Amino acid sequence: MTKKYAVIGAGNGGKAMAAHLALMGFSVSLFNRTLEHVEIIKKRGGIELESSEGGPHGFGELALVTSNIGEAIKKAEVIMVVLPSSAHSDIAKAIAPHLKNGQIVVLHPGRTCGALEFVKVIRESGCKADVTVAEAETFIYASRSDGPAQARIFRIKEAVPLAALPATRTQRVLDAICEAYPQFIDGVNVLHTGMNNMGAIFHPALTLLNMGWIEATHGDYQFYIDGVTPSVALMLEVLDRERVTVASALGLRARTALEWLKLAYNTSGQNLHDAIHNQPGYYGIKAPSTLYHRYLFEDVPMSLVPIASLGMRYGVSVRAMESMIRIASIIHRTDYWRRGRTVEKLGLAEWSVSELTRFVQEGRLD
Repeated sequence: MTKKYAVIGAGNGGKAMAAHLALMGFSVSLFNRTLEHVEIIKKRGGIELESSEGGPHGFGELALVTSNIGEAIKKAEVIMVVLPSSAHSDIAKAIAPHLKNGQIVVLHPGRTCGALEFVKVIRESGCKADVTVAEAETFIYASRSDGPAQARIFRIKEAVPLAALPATRTQRVLDAICEAYPQFIDGVNVLHTGMNNMGAIFHPALTLLNMGWIEATHGDYQFYIDGVTPSVALMLEVLDRERVTVASALGLRARTALEWLKLAYNTSGQNLHDAIHNQPGYYGIKAPSTLYHRYLFEDVPMSLVPIASLGMRYGVSVRAMESMIRIASIIHRTDYWRRGRTVEKLGLAEWSVSELTRFVQEGRLD
């Protein structure tokens, strides 16, 4: 029997995933909270997918396109949430009354502490169903939208770690999606996937340290190739060291940015500057055209803040991260500490490392 998927979110990534799943022969429903944004997809009955280098392409016919989240997930066995992580809490509240026993929810990606937040919110919203929430370490596609009912996939990552909460359910999730996505591998637990969040390292600092250039050119330069100068790369390396040290305080061996580039893109170098410039996929990627971009409004509160908050809770100096959070808060005139996933907001402030580890591994504290 064909597995039924629901894709939540019809942005660049959601459209690419929905079309690809449909082309692979799966039944797919697509949800977007604003129906006007997917009206053409609904009228056409699907999405036209293009691909670089002979990848998946063709017309992906969708079973359902809707702005009703209950309708979208009603028949779904696997629910793929493909939205900025800043929307995870709102989606968790909206989806909680409609979830049923046995359903799987996968966050693409969770950023840091995404599954922890999602589970907390659905339980606080009254969901009693036995559902499994998992998160991917990063988004599997490099993709973009080519039109209202068109999507393009540039590349599909070769290996993407994924973990369920608790980790005892990870294999269940991998088994459920392996026919569609054999690229997903065991990510150990959601602390591992969250602490291996490379968006926290690459996105905010690279945007903030080039903010004058972004505003002056409206992003008309190569984000990674021109933006990662030796000094910027040094700052990225310091942020990366802080992240790896926080992970160590949690008893984890996090991947370094250099190791991640090797795993995801099979590229390497003597340092981060060289490795980034040795990655062909980064050439041609333009910078954000504005500073009001998900690299800041998503990656600061949902990536940097939880890593820094965990670091401060468990005695790690995270001064570089704090500086990036402060600068982002100033230029966006907001308090990203207050808006972000802190240990207090996640209900983890009083937990020891062993209690936190037991919870993500086994789903219990005793």
